[in-house]
Amino acid sequence: MENPNSNKPLKTIFPPLVMAAGLIFFQAYMIAPLIPKLATIFNVSEQRIGLIVPAYMLAYGVSVLFYGLLSDKFGRKRILQISLLAFIVLTAITALVQSASQLILLRLLTGLGASGVVPMSLALVGDMFKPSERGRPLGLLFAAMEGGMALGSTAGVMLEPYTGWRMLFLATALLAALALWIQVARMGWKQEPHKSGHTSLKNMLGGFYRLLAFRRGLRTYLFVFWNGIFHSGIYTWLGVYFVQKYDLGPIEIGLAILGYGLPGFFFGSLIGRTADRRGRYPIILIGLATAAIATASLALEIPVLVAALAVTLISFGYDLTQPLFAGIVTELGGKKQGGQAMGLNVFALFTGFGIGSLIFGELLKLGLDQALIIFAGVQVVFTIVAAQLLKTEIKLSTK
Repeated sequence: MENPNSNKPLKTIFPPLVMAAGLIFFQAYMIAPLIPKLATIFNVSEQRIGLIVPAYMLAYGVSVLFYGLLSDKFGRKRILQISLLAFIVLTAITALVQSASQLILLRLLTGLGASGVVPMSLALVGDMFKPSERGRPLGLLFAAMEGGMALGSTAGVMLEPYTGWRMLFLATALLAALALWIQVARMGWKQEPHKSGHTSLKNMLGGFYRLLAFRRGLRTYLFVFWNGIFHSGIYTWLGVYFVQKYDLGPIEIGLAILGYGLPGFFFGSLIGRTADRRGRYPIILIGLATAAIATASLALEIPVLVAALAVTLISFGYDLTQPLFAGIVTELGGKKQGGQAMGLNVFALFTGFGIGSLIFGELLKLGLDQALIIFAGVQVVFTIVAAQLLKTEIKLSTK
């Protein structure tokens, strides 16, 4: 029977958390499709302006390790709200930059400041819900992230010709300020710190070691890392893909990638509930295989509408895997080490995001189709490995 008390935080605390998570991913994903346009605006190469993606992702991934540790000591809520405030300020300042170098720097700083919002929200799920009840709230949070991805990847590139890219950042900052105001109103600002002992580099490294010492923890983080590499490598260069292969303009690019993020937005909660009932193993395998096949199809000579469908399926592959990996992570650390466990999860994911963007950018020197085939081939290998290593998730996720 469903715990009626589990609905209370969903109705009170979660709306502003969901809004903030959506905005974090909106601004993260609105910028990659603008790479061709920004390269023209700042008179630099696409590879040069493309550094705005790894600058943000790598900074986000590294700094989140420390946010997780601090949250275990000072509280999830406080770290979440301070991080959201930093995101608001830095996003607004980004609208004032005058060069590609300044934009890259601001993206790096925003990654450092904003990286506490999503992992702290996920860690709060681990604090407030039992393992058997986490599928629904995790599904809601990931649906918000996917909705932000979908809206950011399409609305950004489609609105830019009318509003300018600077207004996109200003509007995002204003909406994030509203989310923070609602959070403070509903959750308060002051909070007693967690009593988790003395914080030190030694304790932090020891905590990471304990999380990685178990086979389940190590393999989960490795899959999260590859998931980040694969999906960011493909997504970052979709704008360039549709320009080179189909000669699309900004609005047409937005329409072509409209489906990116939509599956998670509409089906995220359903995927979470299904995993709670059926286990994660078959869903993860389907997600990995779907993304591999869809990516390989992009290298073929296919109509633009089929390519747009393939993009949607790649996104669906992410929705079937990453939220379920996050669910495993919430079981690794428990309440005592939950913040650090989720911090390591986001570190693996966003470091993968940054590295994937860089790797795919380098592979473009071999040709766009060759880069897609290489990524799809490695994804097939990971699918086969997952079929062997993740069998235990059939039962573990249903306890």
